[in-house]
Amino acid sequence: MKQKKSLKFKIFTGIFALLILLVAGFFIYVSSYYKASSLALDSLKSDEVVKVEENGDILFEPVSNAKNIGFIFYPGAKVEASAYAPLAKEIAAKGYTVSIAKMSFNLAIFSPNKADNIISNHKEIDTWVIGGHSLGGVMAADYALKNDKIKGLVLLASYPQSKTNLSSQPIKVLSLWGSNDKVADLNKVKDAKNIMPNDARFIEINGGNHGGFGDYGHQKGDGESSITNKQQMMETSQYIVEMLDSLNQE
Repeated sequence: MKQKKSLKFKIFTGIFALLILLVAGFFIYVSSYYKASSLALDSLKSDEVVKVEENGDILFEPVSNAKNIGFIFYPGAKVEASAYAPLAKEIAAKGYTVSIAKMSFNLAIFSPNKADNIISNHKEIDTWVIGGHSLGGVMAADYALKNDKIKGLVLLASYPQSKTNLSSQPIKVLSLWGSNDKVADLNKVKDAKNIMPNDARFIEINGGNHGGFGDYGHQKGDGESSITNKQQMMETSQYIVEMLDSLNQE
């Protein structure tokens, strides 16, 4: 009897110790992430064109002439939400409200429906576009498939899961990637055309890389870009604004 109790105790303590190691490993993993650099931090300041508010999510609102279309953005894995501030502020300067979703543990997979709160907090906006970078784009595509309020999808160095087939959905799609990206599987990024509407736009940014869609330094394993990340973000914002403008004219 004592031997059986001793065996059970050893099994229990072994399982408990393993759980402790797994939890510790997870928190060590998520505690290391890419932080916003100086350009992004400067873009968090309000000015005469765009009002910026941080309350969990980061909101960029046009000071005047705001259009009735909002853009929700899901950050890439282990990237601080504020790293995408230059991109968001540039879009907001053109009249579109932008909200960068702050994800639990900086991983969109833990907050896939974060857009629900953003949409419910802005009743004045009835047309929404959602987008995301890398893993954020995967989660954004899943959300777009399930929510009929979403009229547009923007993917930055990203592609939907194979089960997320948008080919028959009445949604505009814009997919952008950098030619020097060594993090994303660019074959899968380009092959996603097969599960997208026929009018989806697929555009390569010449000289750009994976991390250049935000301002958070060089990402491990990424290729070297031949353009600045500011240039990549500005070019990206222009394409996104074109999509938003096309929706605004409908």
